[in-house]
Amino acid sequence: MPVSLYAIVSMQRSGSKWFEALLNSHENIRSHGEIFYNFDRKCNMTVITTVLDRVYSLNWNVSTFRRKRNKCLAAVGFKWMLNQGIRDNHEGIVDYFNRRGISAILLLRKNLLRRLVSVKANKQDGHDNLLNGTHKAHVSSKEEAQILASYKPKLDVKRLIPTLEHMERLAADTLEYFKSTRHIVVYYEDLVQNQTEKMMDVLKFLRAPHRSLVSGHVKIHTRPLEEQIANWRAVVKGIQDNHDEIVDYFNQEDDGSVGILKGATEKFG
Repeated sequence: MPVSLYAIVSMQRSGSKWFEALLNSHENIRSHGEIFYNFDRKCNMTVITTVLDRVYSLNWNVSTFRRKRNKCLAAVGFKWMLNQGIRDNHEGIVDYFNRRGISAILLLRKNLLRRLVSVKANKQDGHDNLLNGTHKAHVSSKEEAQILASYKPKLDVKRLIPTLEHMERLAADTLEYFKSTRHIVVYYEDLVQNQTEKMMDVLKFLRAPHRSLVSGHVKIHTRPLEEQIANWRAVVKGIQDNHDEIVDYFNQEDDGSVGILKGATEKFG
């Protein structure tokens, strides 16, 4: 059976590190990480094609996967963030994918407000270095997760709705860009709710043998949003006029956010 070639297309703070770790726990899959991380964000299609050709030649950074050297290879791919040249070159990238038979795994988040909290908290830790003077975007222990989750970002109430709408447009653009490719859409929230089932769907999509997948990653922000946003009361008051617009953002995880929002709106109204 031919090797499946794929790319995980995502945005920062959408669970892609965890997702890729799960894939790499499979003995027949090689996922090469965020290979465009150090490239110019405005790199052109010529550069992109050169890199993709190297990755999909199956000889990219093979030494990293020594433990899989004697295993039959089922799938090879990497992680590609939307802001790493995809938006400016999406037509050429889609043409390349269709010509080479590359499959796209579109990893997105439904709850964009939670993503915003994660983005801001991660950015702040880049300055504060809360974990023994070092910055960690991802952690592998509950203790470290609790330390990072202790920071509560303050949101710009006036810019909240436009910011969420911008995030929503990026997600919609991603779906539009890759609609003509062979693709699967995976939502972070669904993965959290049922990791085993969703990852089995992904393995089937990649035509890889079903295996139990594991990862040492620990989720950082697990508390209700009211406990994770420093100016929660101001946020609630600021969105009262836009209640119908924002309630959908709260209604993406089974964490009681909708009830919290409605209750807070009544309380502070």
